[in-house]
Amino acid sequence: MAVVSLLKNDSTVSHTQGRLVPRKVRFDWSKTPLEWIPGQPFASHFINEINMILPAGEFWFCRLYNKVLPYVTDDKLRDDVQLFIRQEAMHARAHGSAIAEYLKAHGIETERNTKIMDWLFESLLADQPLGMKLPKFLEKEWLVFRLGIIAAVEHMTCVLGNYALDNRNWDKVGADATLLDLLRWHGAEEVEHRSVAFDLYTHLGGGYLSRYYLSCITVPLVIGLWVDGAAHLMNQDPRYAGENFKAWKPAIWLRWAKESKGGHLPHPLALATWQLPFFSPWYDPVKEGSTEKALAYLNTSPAAAAAASSGQSALTLVK
Repeated sequence: MAVVSLLKNDSTVSHTQGRLVPRKVRFDWSKTPLEWIPGQPFASHFINEINMILPAGEFWFCRLYNKVLPYVTDDKLRDDVQLFIRQEAMHARAHGSAIAEYLKAHGIETERNTKIMDWLFESLLADQPLGMKLPKFLEKEWLVFRLGIIAAVEHMTCVLGNYALDNRNWDKVGADATLLDLLRWHGAEEVEHRSVAFDLYTHLGGGYLSRYYLSCITVPLVIGLWVDGAAHLMNQDPRYAGENFKAWKPAIWLRWAKESKGGHLPHPLALATWQLPFFSPWYDPVKEGSTEKALAYLNTSPAAAAAASSGQSALTLVK
């Protein structure tokens, strides 16, 4: 594992353009159909699983980043991290509202999937993994290890954010505007803050070799959890009665590849290929998206406008 250097203070460590904005959002789920992409139940369920993957993980990001703030010696990066925390907390709450007010309202059983994510982040990746107290000399190593996981995940969310911003196939078939806005608002903010996790990881000593093996762990785990959760959603749909989708069975992976041809989901091989830049010694998250494109969407997001018009209070840091 990488050794943490608490004395490192590079004036150019932050690669985030300008200052991040912790935007408030408000979503009205009352009219969103379960099949939010008309005629595409598989893609609708598959993307809906994102709502159950993200909240526990993003709140975990916030807790871990609050814990690491005292070690950040660069003023700009510290500001980036604090604003990143506020953005991620709002992401978690927005997707949590989709679970409570949208999926459950349509009779979807969500506890099985959310409990898996809670166990992953509250037990396995906790400060004391699986309840085991770490030796003092390993505490900072465990901290940097988890920061590397976040950096790998943030690369994935950035490329998926680009996909959401660029995909017009959803619009062509009349996809639900509220869920589209959730995906694009969240995706745009992932593009906007795409450098923060990597900057923080490298600032605290994360190196190339550790980044390589962490990505080899993280990418298959995230994709596997996504497929596993999506299978659980589809198995609740009478249209898939008898399919008995399982993440460890080829059927759902083959179906995913087939359904992606309609342009409503990324092909699984394409999704895996998009992760390859993170393996490069010359990886630069700045090159993975356009801040200008992200801001252009964020300035027109209906959910952000709805929050502003309602006078919704500002989000405070998650402790």
